[in-house]
Amino acid sequence: MIGMEQAIEFDKIKKQLAELALTDKAKQECLNLTPYLSESRLAAAQRETEEAKYLLEHAGNPPLVSLKGIMELIHMAQKGECLSPSQLEEIGNALVATDRLKTYLGRCKIYEISLAYEEERLDAQTELKEAIHMQIRGGRVDDYASKFLKSVREEIERTSERMREKAEALIRSNKECMSDSFSTIRNGHVCIPVKKEYKFRVPGSVIDKSSTGNTLFIEPAASAKYYEELILLRLDEENEERRILYTLTAMVADIAEIMKQNITIMEKLDFAFAKGKLSIEQYGIKPIINTDRRIKLKSARHPLIDRAICVPLQFEIGGSITGIVITGPNTGGKTVAIKTVAINCIMAQCGLHVTCEEAKICMNSQYLCDIGDGQDLSENLSTFSAHIINVLDILKRVDQDSFVIMDELGSGTDPMEGMGIAVAVMEELKKSGALFLVTTHYPEVKEYAAKEKKLQNARMTFDKESLKPLYQMIIGEAGESCAFYIAKKLGMPDSMLKAASMAAYGKENNSFPQGKEKELKKIPAAKIQKKKNTVIEKKAGKFHLGDSVLVLPDKKIGIVCQTANEKGVLRVQMPDKKIWINHKRVRLHVAAEELYPENYDFSIIFDTVENRKLRHQMEKKYTDRTIYYE
Repeated sequence: MIGMEQAIEFDKIKKQLAELALTDKAKQECLNLTPYLSESRLAAAQRETEEAKYLLEHAGNPPLVSLKGIMELIHMAQKGECLSPSQLEEIGNALVATDRLKTYLGRCKIYEISLAYEEERLDAQTELKEAIHMQIRGGRVDDYASKFLKSVREEIERTSERMREKAEALIRSNKECMSDSFSTIRNGHVCIPVKKEYKFRVPGSVIDKSSTGNTLFIEPAASAKYYEELILLRLDEENEERRILYTLTAMVADIAEIMKQNITIMEKLDFAFAKGKLSIEQYGIKPIINTDRRIKLKSARHPLIDRAICVPLQFEIGGSITGIVITGPNTGGKTVAIKTVAINCIMAQCGLHVTCEEAKICMNSQYLCDIGDGQDLSENLSTFSAHIINVLDILKRVDQDSFVIMDELGSGTDPMEGMGIAVAVMEELKKSGALFLVTTHYPEVKEYAAKEKKLQNARMTFDKESLKPLYQMIIGEAGESCAFYIAKKLGMPDSMLKAASMAAYGKENNSFPQGKEKELKKIPAAKIQKKKNTVIEKKAGKFHLGDSVLVLPDKKIGIVCQTANEKGVLRVQMPDKKIWINHKRVRLHVAAEELYPENYDFSIIFDTVENRKLRHQMEKKYTDRTIYYE
C-alpha cells in the first residue's frame, strides 16, 4: 500500500521544512511531524507558526545556530573529563548565540507576542562566557589567561633564545667543522650540524645524524643546561594550562542544567521559526480549525506547484454533504484537486500554514488514501488487486472522523463490474460518516451521486476549443469524459465516432462538433525489400561441382571446386592452383554428370592425400590433428 504521505507528497513538504531548520533536534521534529489530535495542542502549534512568521516579517531572521555536539560536551564536563580549548570555544560560541537570541527576543517584546517572552527562559551565563572569551583564543589557552602562565611562557621564550644563541655562537667559532651555517631542532634539542670527522672537536651530545651519516647533529654542552631548565618550565606551563582548563570545565559542569534548558528552548524556537519560514516561502495563511466536520478552501493551491501557473481551487464539504464525486476528462486535474485538498488539510492539522486565500479546516482522526496503481511485482499483484487490497484496508479503518480520498475508484477491471464495486465502496464510506473525495469516469457513479442525499457531484472544467483542461472544480455539476469530442477535434472520422457511440451507448451520439467530415489519411510506411532471384544468380547457378569449364580469355581448362556465391563468383581448380573467378569469364566445357559417376567423392580430386587420411581417421576415432584446406 502506497503511504498516504508519499501519495499526496506531504513527505516532500516535511523535507522542505527540515531544510529550513538549523539544529538536529528541530530537523528531526520536522521529519517526524504528524497531525495533532488534541484541539488545544493544535491551536498552540498554529499560534506558534503565526507568531514566528510575524517576527520574521517584522524583526528579521533570529540569530540561531546549529548547536551540533554541544550536548555531548556538556555530558563530558559532567562526567569530570577535561574539555580541550577548542571544545571550550564551542561552549563559548553557544553562549554567545544564546546571548544574541536573548537580545533578539527582547527587542521583539514590543510586538507583545508570547514567543518573544521565551527570552526570559534563556540564560546566557555572562560570567562563563566572558571567562572562556578571556582565557581561550585561537584553539589554545591564551597567554593572559593567568599572570603565572604569562610569566612562564615569557621565561620559556627567553630560555629558548639563550639555547639558540649558545648554539649559533659555537657555529660561528667552528665554521670549518660545520656542514651548515645554522642550528636546528632535533627531538626538542637545539643542535648544530657537525661534520663526522670533527665529532670530537665540539663538546656535546650526539642527538641525531643525517641519512648519509656524514653529518652529526650535536647538542652543545653549553645549550644542554638550558634544555633541562626548559623541560621544567614546560611542565609548569602544562600544569597551569590544565588548571585553567579544568576550572573552566568545572564551570561548564556547574551550569549544565541551565545550558540544557537553553538548548531545549533554542531547538523549540528553531522548529517554530522553520514553520514560519515555510509559510513565508509558500505565501501561506493561518487556517481556522474546527471540529464540526466542515472543510472550506478558497483559492487553494498545491504547495509544490509553481504559484505562477497553479489554478486556484474552490472547495467545500461538510454538513449535509459528506462525499464528493469528481468527474471530468483525463489530464483535467482531478488527481491534483484531491491531493490539493488533502495536503492542505494535513498541513493545517500538523500546525503548518496552508496555501489558500482562506481556509476553514476540520480536525480528522486519520487520513486514508488510494492513489496510484499500487502495483507490486514482488507480490505478483495486478493494478486492480492492489487497489482492492488498499480499499478494503481503508474500509476496515474508516470512522466518522476520517478523511478519505480515492483516485479512479473501481478502475483496472471490467467497466460494469468496476462501476458496481465503486458504488458499493461509496455506500460503505457514506455509512461510516467520514468525509471523502473520489474521482471516477463511470457515468453510473455520477448518477448514483446525483440521487444520494449525502453525496454531490463535481466536475473539472475543460476548454473544448483549445482541448486544454482549465483545472477548475465546479461543485454541484457532473462532468463528462469528452472522449468523443476530443477524438473528433483531433481528426477521427464520423464513421468511426458513430461506431464507437453505438458500441458504448447502443445509439449514435451527435454531441461532438459538426463540420466537414475528415478522412483518415493513411501515412505510407517503409517497404520490406525481399530478396530477388537476379539474372546473376540464375546464370551463375548453372555451374555445378565437378563441371569442366573453359577459363577465358586463355581458354584454359579447369574444374569447378566451389559453386558460385551471391556475387556470381565461383572457384575453379586449375592444373597448378585454385582460383576465384567471375561466372562471366567461364564457359561450360563438359558437365560433371558426363565425367563422373553418381555420388562421386570429389575430395579425391580437390583434397590432399593427408587430409583424406585424417578425415578417414576422424570417422573411425578421435584425433587431435587439424585438417587444412587451401
